[in-house]
Amino acid sequence: MRTRRAVVLTSLATLALTSCAAPEAGAPAPGAVSVPNCDREVVVEQPPQRAVSLNQSTTEIMLSLGLQDRMVGTATWTDPVDPDLAEANARVPRLADNAPSFETVLSTEPDIVLGAYQAVFTDERVASRERFGQLGVPTYLSPSNCLPEEAPLGEPVVLEDIYREVREIATLFGVPERGEALIADLRDRVSAAQRKVAGLDLPPETSVLFWFARTETPYVAGGTGAPAIMARTLGVRGTYADQRSMWPQIGWEDILARNPSLLVLGDLTRDGEGDSLRAKVDFLRGDPAVSRLPAVREQRWLPMTGTALNVSLQTIDGIEALADALVELDRQR
Repeated sequence: MRTRRAVVLTSLATLALTSCAAPEAGAPAPGAVSVPNCDREVVVEQPPQRAVSLNQSTTEIMLSLGLQDRMVGTATWTDPVDPDLAEANARVPRLADNAPSFETVLSTEPDIVLGAYQAVFTDERVASRERFGQLGVPTYLSPSNCLPEEAPLGEPVVLEDIYREVREIATLFGVPERGEALIADLRDRVSAAQRKVAGLDLPPETSVLFWFARTETPYVAGGTGAPAIMARTLGVRGTYADQRSMWPQIGWEDILARNPSLLVLGDLTRDGEGDSLRAKVDFLRGDPAVSRLPAVREQRWLPMTGTALNVSLQTIDGIEALADALVELDRQR
């Protein structure tokens, strides 16, 4: 315990001295890069070399940009890493499967900390952005999640927000050309999925219910998050597109009344009630009322990772998988 505490205190002292020696706010050094981010500016004096990513989605962006050699830690893993990124990911230390402590992050001597959700930058999870800033450590928050997850959004998240995040991270790390190449590839994949569904003749009442978690009163996708991106991109209606929050809780009576055509089932690796695909399927088959839904009787459901259902690069995987499911739905008519 004494050794660990000494490491943490040394890190705090080093960072505090670095902060004191840094240029005053508003006077970045020549060649510094500044990116607007939520309610602040992220300024790096030079491309970061010791980054910590606090969420899987920011980690996968960095790995996709080939930045694994500039990462000193990852945390908060909710799904297996994208298989294409597994080799690169194996080279980066994992600080925690869930949220690491503030001291653990500081012990890596980071020169930037990235997070995907507002909640991770709170003292209840890791630490506030202000606490990092007091020690001279810049922080970057995914622009699609500036507000708490439960907050209703005035405007829905769009594909451009994913591309923007890729572009901003690439800019901060001094590899803008890699960012543009990755964005071009993502756009090509989305266009291919759209072409796949362009000729379908689905009824206008067709809707997709995205079920994230819980069974008795499930969290389902509203009209502002990643599932809404998938539905809009492919020209299909989300069952709860009229809800402004990302994940409203809805009773099964209302879901039954809306009679969704296709169910997307979140397959979450956490241990909460109703999180896993198996728990959801068991409920669908076992509940006397829900089991009578046509989509349940005909097993019209599609598993999807939690990462894909939140705004991330895997949302593009979700678009591709949903396109295939809509093609199959059309074929079965």
